[in-house]
Amino acid sequence: MYSKESCERCEEMEKIIPSGQGKKSIFLSGSIRGGRQLLETYRFIYDALEEAGAEVLSWHVADPELEKTESKMTEQEIYARDLGLLEKSDALIAEVTVPSTGVGYEICRALVRKIPVLCLHMPDVAVSSMVLGNPDTLMEVRSYPDKEALKEIIIDFIRAL
Repeated sequence: MYSKESCERCEEMEKIIPSGQGKKSIFLSGSIRGGRQLLETYRFIYDALEEAGAEVLSWHVADPELEKTESKMTEQEIYARDLGLLEKSDALIAEVTVPSTGVGYEICRALVRKIPVLCLHMPDVAVSSMVLGNPDTLMEVRSYPDKEALKEIIIDFIRAL
């Protein structure tokens, strides 16, 4: 398990709204070490999820200070934190435009645990065949041409949970 000293907002990350309150817990997955060029998009997805009434458990993906926070954590602490949050999630939403081993791993773990997955990507990018060709009925892959379409896709996915 990760230590509270290594992550200033760990308690906040672990808060779960009881299911009786109707809030869906979402694991947001996006490239971290593979490249942070879509940080603004991750932040937009985070905001859209919050606006839709969902709780984003992995808020750190949209945090511009993530690298600083994670530099104080061990690899094992990061792994334990992320998989712990994934296990508490009602669904996983992954932005897959930027290739990332970690995102692929999280998608696979979610599907193994029967957690619904929404993969989002910009049009005309080379998304992995392991994502595009996956026949699992719990996984949906959608392309978004702009932020308005992205928000609509997210809201529709949350409502369908």
